[in-house]
Amino acid sequence: MTYPLVSELADAGIPVTVSCRVLKLARQPYYRWRKAPVREADVLRAYRINALHDAHHDDPRFG
Repeated sequence: MTYPLVSELADAGIPVTVSCRVLKLARQPYYRWRKAPVREADVLRAYRINALHDAHHDDPRFG
């Protein structure tokens, strides 16, 4: 999903309007996504992804 990228670019000072235009995204769904609460499943998925990334970083042979 590219919405987190738009958020990162906005934090870096690039307007959301410009990011959405370049990425060919509509702004309204982006703002709807930002307003929506974070689901527990998304938090769990991010935790697992981070754990796998850390395991690979610690020992690339097993991760």
